Amino acid sequence: MALVYRPTMQLSGLLFSLVGWVLSCLTTYLPQWKNLNLELNELEIWTMGLWQACVVQEEGGMQCKDFDSFLALPPELRISRILMVFSNGSGLLGLLLSGFGLDCSRVGERQQEQKKRLLLFGGMLFWISGITAIVPVSWVAHSTVQEFWDENIPDIVPRWDFGEALFVGWFAGFCLILGGSLLNCTICSTEVHPSAGHYAAAERQDRCQHLETETRP
Repeated sequence: MALVYRPTMQLSGLLFSLVGWVLSCLTTYLPQWKNLNLELNELEIWTMGLWQACVVQEEGGMQCKDFDSFLALPPELRISRILMVFSNGSGLLGLLLSGFGLDCSRVGERQQEQKKRLLLFGGMLFWISGITAIVPVSWVAHSTVQEFWDENIPDIVPRWDFGEALFVGWFAGFCLILGGSLLNCTICSTEVHPSAGHYAAAERQDRCQHLETETRP
């Protein structure tokens, strides 16, 4: 398959991946993974993230406290913290490799096979980064739904709800997977420069003019 706009497709893939990586980093440190609104005091909203718990007051702003122990966290938050950090690291490495593997990059212009390998590894790292970002937010969302509909918990007990960070994490994972897919698709394509046809036509015209001058008496 020939793609005339292969560099544009590569840049689009890198842009999607960059947006996804930034959102993944943001999801990791946002404290709004789970929200809790107390019916007894509607002016306070409790939030829980991977690193700290916060209380949002209508008059006093937000006050946060870091978790004292990693082992004291629920299992889904412990695993989510590890996966999100891994997602951020693999996404950063994917950005570095993909940046060197782009066609518009002047690094290693004569080593096209090496650039393709870098682009392939970068796209695969984006896939891994996207999956490891979607898995933890989906796990936390699943456990939140289970706790919300648990019949063993009395109705008077407040229930945790989805936080904004979960939606940001889902969108981040989608952007990373889309960006990696666009980059890997360009590896299977053959770049066609629009200027190639122009140079070929100009060369044919010069040959015709040369033949005409030779055939003139």
